[in-house]
Amino acid sequence: GCKKFDSRLSTDPNNPATLSSVQLIANAEYFLPDISSSPNGVHYAQYLSLTAFTDNSRFVPTNFNFYTWYSGPLKNLEEAIAVAKNLSDGPLQNQRAVAKILKAYYMWYVTDRWGDLPYTDALKGAANYTPKYDKQQEIYNNLFALLDEANSEIILTNGNIKNDIIYNGDIAKWKKLGNTIHLLMALRLSKIDPTKGQAEFNKAITNGLMTANNDNLAYPHLAEQAHENYWYNSFTRLGRNWYALSNTLVNYMKPLNDPRLPVYGNPNSTGAYNGLEFGKASPTTADINASSLLGSSLRLQNSTVQLVTYAQQLFALAEGAKLNWIAGGDAQAQIHYNNAITESIRQWTGSTATAAAFLAQPNVAYDAANALSKIGHQRWVHLFLHGYEGWSEWRRTGFPVLTLPTGINGGVMPR
Repeated sequence: GCKKFDSRLSTDPNNPATLSSVQLIANAEYFLPDISSSPNGVHYAQYLSLTAFTDNSRFVPTNFNFYTWYSGPLKNLEEAIAVAKNLSDGPLQNQRAVAKILKAYYMWYVTDRWGDLPYTDALKGAANYTPKYDKQQEIYNNLFALLDEANSEIILTNGNIKNDIIYNGDIAKWKKLGNTIHLLMALRLSKIDPTKGQAEFNKAITNGLMTANNDNLAYPHLAEQAHENYWYNSFTRLGRNWYALSNTLVNYMKPLNDPRLPVYGNPNSTGAYNGLEFGKASPTTADINASSLLGSSLRLQNSTVQLVTYAQQLFALAEGAKLNWIAGGDAQAQIHYNNAITESIRQWTGSTATAAAFLAQPNVAYDAANALSKIGHQRWVHLFLHGYEGWSEWRRTGFPVLTLPTGINGGVMPR
């Protein structure tokens, strides 16, 4: 008979008794697609229209809160920074650096949506149930400092960490991501604090940016129900074929024969690409049949969600050159702009075969007199489905011009 009890038999590996930094990081990563995959965000940049239950595209729901972001990924990342002690999971400073980069990214997203928020007193649990609100400017300054810390802490030699579902622990890619986030955050200051923005922008460049699409922050959904793409769940599992390309988007892309359009949407019943009127309260059957639903390849069970991308970085560099934040003026801005569009087409279609012809069109080609408009429009197209990011860039730049009928939100786009 059994004469010796093995205490390990009573240990549940799915409920560890002690906190693991890399497990907390992995859990925080699990929330990443929610930044983009949203039944609301896609309407704030007018990417998608609704064929039914149209309140979201008419901005009727207004009661949103940030509690889940604090109690979920942000709290996990705060703990990960504090408890990184296991060297077998990778260098401790790299574990902390990855947690800091993700914390900065989540907090940037949250403050860009909600403005002034708790930061310096936040995430302390029972020690402070009523943290004070910090001004958004102070939050930005703290996040720049946090990203500086992460960049300086990272060890590249033998520096990979475990449990990372984004880059498989590749710390060099995390370093690039942190600096690219830093760059994009700096550009947000272009109109409110350009001096600070330029300094942070150039610091990010010096520290090292993304160099290819395989550096993108992209969430890898799986072909299983527990980790499937939001749009697969909506269209296929729930049968909610409610999301069509907006007329705002299609009316811009279609005249340019944009090679990304057949990826963004499916052809309608006649084989054409058409957008559904944005914000229409009650689309008819004819309206719906004439419209292009969200593209099939973007709503597979394992479709990847793109969050921070190389092309997005290149658009930022193009704008930075145009603003004279970096050297080269229009000549350098044009190079970055052309590369941004080329890499965007590569990201979305898997090929650059159509890029040169697309860029040669007068309404696409770089134009010094209208550079900021063209950069803004093409960045908006590139950020498809990443609605809150497209909305944040629209609020900063005014591109593209997004309008509403007077019957929706008083005819004024939410800001």
